[in-house]
Amino acid sequence: MKHILILGVGNILFTDEGIGVRALEWLQEHYAFPENVTLVDGGTLGMGLMDALLKCDYVYVLDAVLGGKEPGSIYRLTDNDLRKSMSFRDSLHQTDLVDTLIYCDILGHRPEGVVFGMEPSDYHTMELGLSPVCSQALPSLGEALVEELRGLGMTIEER
Repeated sequence: MKHILILGVGNILFTDEGIGVRALEWLQEHYAFPENVTLVDGGTLGMGLMDALLKCDYVYVLDAVLGGKEPGSIYRLTDNDLRKSMSFRDSLHQTDLVDTLIYCDILGHRPEGVVFGMEPSDYHTMELGLSPVCSQALPSLGEALVEELRGLGMTIEER
């Protein structure tokens, strides 16, 4: 059985930069996942996530994404598009996640990575809550990830 890591990342102190962490919290509140799925609040840990990444086969990252669409838009990113994710570029984090995945590759185990993200409205204001538009769209982000995992044959129960 493949091990899946769902990683919520971002800085919750700056409004919508915390989208990934807030989406992870939403998933934990609304769904029960099988044993092979681990949910981790990665915050802004960067290289501190190496251990978790080295232990998984697939990583689904929840994050704010600067894709140029309307705030609240949902994205699914892979490969070259990963740097649109706020945690896959130079940001407030110690190092971006692309670099962290490269280090995993050097160590001999790089998990397959997919980002499920949302276009932020405001990621500059120091405030714990999400902007109204992103707060309203948050369930759509969580449900998009759950739908993909169910499409892979996983049983995910609603709470």
